[in-house]
Amino acid sequence: MTGSEQSPFDQSTFATVDRKERIRRLNDDLRRYGRGGIVMLSAGIAALCIDEVRTILDAVRCFEDFTDDNDPYREHDLGLFRHRGERIMWKIDYFDKDRCYASSDPTNPELTARVLTVLYASEY
Repeated sequence: MTGSEQSPFDQSTFATVDRKERIRRLNDDLRRYGRGGIVMLSAGIAALCIDEVRTILDAVRCFEDFTDDNDPYREHDLGLFRHRGERIMWKIDYFDKDRCYASSDPTNPELTARVLTVLYASEY
């Protein structure tokens, strides 16, 4: 390999993989265990009886149907599923600690407020 060729395994490649892996782990912790952020329900989901809300939140916790189509960046930040014939969506967003702007570094929990929102797809 000449000096002008770049290895496919250069440091920037590893940094990208590490970054995505950290984001995915933080997102999975919030989605599965409620750690590291807050969970919001849309008005439509919040209006359901508590048993329906529990069932939907359990489906969010257990969601593993990540594909190239719904998770192209491999961050586990979005999911869609059906519940009683309705499309339910969940989405994780990364804000600054005041939740006014986007986080400057979603890999850093000290700088990021993660928000998991569960809603009917029709409410999006």
